[in-house]
Amino acid sequence: MKRRLLLLLPIAFSSLGCVPQEKYDDLLTAYRAKERQNVQTQSEMEAMQQNESMLRGQLQKSVTDLDQALSQLDDQNGEITRLRGDFEAMLETVSGLNAGPLPADLNAALVRLASQNAELLSFDERTGMLRFSSDLTFDLGSTTLNPAAKQAIAALAGILEGGDAVSFEIRVVGHTDNMPISKPATRAKHPTNMHLSTHRAISVRDALVADGIAANRVQVAGYGEFRPVAENGKRGSATNRRVEIFLTPMPAVIETTAAPTAPETADESTADPAEVEPLK
Repeated sequence: MKRRLLLLLPIAFSSLGCVPQEKYDDLLTAYRAKERQNVQTQSEMEAMQQNESMLRGQLQKSVTDLDQALSQLDDQNGEITRLRGDFEAMLETVSGLNAGPLPADLNAALVRLASQNAELLSFDERTGMLRFSSDLTFDLGSTTLNPAAKQAIAALAGILEGGDAVSFEIRVVGHTDNMPISKPATRAKHPTNMHLSTHRAISVRDALVADGIAANRVQVAGYGEFRPVAENGKRGSATNRRVEIFLTPMPAVIETTAAPTAPETADESTADPAEVEPLK
């Protein structure tokens, strides 16, 4: 009887809906795969937590380093402010000395000359520059010195011939405004403002040499309208029409005699002197 019951059990389980072995194995395999996936996910989460912890540590260190850098920057800014204050105080002290690039006696003489000819010229003690107003030194479009300018230049030559002044060379620089030369007669002698500014510088140079300044001490230049010191209006600018004189230390030079004059050609010997016009 017992044996018969055991034989009937598989039939009974089958009739009651038991899971087939194949489906059971599939479910077991899927369960184990899911379990492995969960283990892998758990491992990845643990790795992410470790990375997060490391990043938080790095972020905290960065914040600490930034705080230290800001603190150092504040200290440096304070030091820079202190140094700037010291520099400005020293600059104010030096400026109070009224020390220019020229020796005191020469500087004082040029100050007096400028004060005696205030309308004609000015003197910048800081740079050691004399500035002649072209409108008062020359007639319009001319390179011929006015009487007042000749007198002032003669006085300047007297100053530059003695004392400490003899150790300085003289640079004469002409300037114009931006108004083009319109008169044909003037344009024939001075085609451009560059020519006019240079020719005026040459006139001042010639006057200095005529008043006793050694020719090897004087240099001339002209900038035309290209170095204005004021804005040009519709009629230019009187401020830009000027002749400036700079005094700089004289370089060592070798005294030379004039080169021999070349023999005159037949054409040169027969040239009419009245046809040769000196540059003014």
